[in-house]
Amino acid sequence: MGAGLNAVAIITARGGSKRIPGKNIKEFMGKPMLIYGIEAALQSGIFREVMVSTDDEEIARIARDAGAAVPFMRSAETSGDFATTDDVLMEVLRTYEEQGETFDYMACIYPTAPFVTAQKLQEAMGLLVEKDASGVMPVVRYSFPPQRGMAIRDGKLVYCYPENAMKRSQDLEPVYHDSGQFYCYHVKKYLACKGDLPDGYLPIIVPETEVQDIDNPSDLALAEMKFRMMREKSER
Repeated sequence: MGAGLNAVAIITARGGSKRIPGKNIKEFMGKPMLIYGIEAALQSGIFREVMVSTDDEEIARIARDAGAAVPFMRSAETSGDFATTDDVLMEVLRTYEEQGETFDYMACIYPTAPFVTAQKLQEAMGLLVEKDASGVMPVVRYSFPPQRGMAIRDGKLVYCYPENAMKRSQDLEPVYHDSGQFYCYHVKKYLACKGDLPDGYLPIIVPETEVQDIDNPSDLALAEMKFRMMREKSER
């Protein structure tokens, strides 16, 4: 699998962010956060087009300078707080089609995911093609079994699932969650169900040390620490 794949990478980067203003282009380890996803997609050698969907002229400029295409700006309808990622992807695919461009595969890459690498994209897209899947998602295993989780009720701790309270961790089924970095899709299958994949996603598993939601300044500091670890590991 290589550059011959008819695939598009779509980085979804609107201008507004309530919790960390300008988060998509906030500097992270020496460059705007948005650039990491662009560089990973370009370095992967998979995509015929690497594009950024944005409503913001500064984001568009930074994206173009990093080597991404911004062939059209995002509409007002898909730039608001209530627009979903699927709304954005549908609009991008529809606009390309109006311009005579269609793709067989796509990756949706979040702009605040500096842990996306060319290797992860290659692995996920390779699995998508090899298995003729509808979608592939990177996931991370919960470090503590959620089956043994507790809630606070009337001021006291109670097991959510009392039947698991005394079970050994290794006897409980591993549980995973979305790493919040990117998603890969078979375009025709995606469009047929408008993003609600009836046969679900295939997983690639990423380590907890390479996953971090970035919603506040302390998240940012933790992400930088994990990023340094990942970079040191890759340089060995």
